[in-house]
Amino acid sequence: MPDSKSSNQRHRIQDSLSLLGAKNVSYPQTYSPQILETFENKHSEVDYFVKFNCPEFTSLCPITGQPDFASIYISYIPALKMVESKSLKLYLFSFRNHGGFHEDCINIIAKDLIKLMKPKYLEVWGKFTPRGGISIDPYANYGIPNTKYEQMAQHRLLNHDLYPEKIDNR
Repeated sequence: MPDSKSSNQRHRIQDSLSLLGAKNVSYPQTYSPQILETFENKHSEVDYFVKFNCPEFTSLCPITGQPDFASIYISYIPALKMVESKSLKLYLFSFRNHGGFHEDCINIIAKDLIKLMKPKYLEVWGKFTPRGGISIDPYANYGIPNTKYEQMAQHRLLNHDLYPEKIDNR
């Protein structure tokens, strides 16, 4: 028989998340940061990474209107809130018709997630497929100011690409 405490907790979480488990969710046609949802981090006393690999990101070049494709990597150390993955998927989908340079998209994503969750640490890395023979891989990160997380962000920013991966899948 289900524990009434865990059942109540499940209902509280479900009440705060409108997209998870919802049927017939409509996909946003324009950039939609308001679609992002959070839930409580039950282990805020522990530092741990959460990483999302998003290999089907698309946006539009703001000049030509041509589609740009990327894998987006989002890693963060949560504080009190965590981003719900279905809302993140829909949020990233909302860039499909957004005209933005690669660097702009990565910084917008980072800023939106920082505003939403107020994480201890966050990084967003975009690995865009080449257009015109050049690929662009912007990286942005953040750590809570005046903490070890800010020091971590500075260290990772300065060292994030010291060992570039072999790129053979683009």
